[in-house]
Amino acid sequence: MAYRKLGRDNKHRRSLLANQVKDIIMYEKITTTETRAKEVRKFVDKMITYGKNGSLVSRRKALAFLQNDTEAVKKVFDDLAKRYENRNGGYTRILKMTERRGDGALMVILELVK
Repeated sequence: MAYRKLGRDNKHRRSLLANQVKDIIMYEKITTTETRAKEVRKFVDKMITYGKNGSLVSRRKALAFLQNDTEAVKKVFDDLAKRYENRNGGYTRILKMTERRGDGALMVILELVK
């Protein structure tokens, strides 16, 4: 699977992605750069798919990726899986905003679809 390096080494990139996935699960909306949002979207969709599956193996995979954050995993398996049970993917939406003032990076809002 091809992925973006995001200017970080492997451990830092994995930690960044896990933290942003946890934030979108808990708050259902985050503001970030466009490239990060496109990369985070893949993992959010994967976590919700794990929640819809509902097996013990899926729960353990979600816990492993989300760095043992039991609150986030509980929300995925209890709330989000029920919300998206009739939807086959496309759980997130990217809304473009203005460019960041310091470096001109395109900022976006990444949110869960209602």
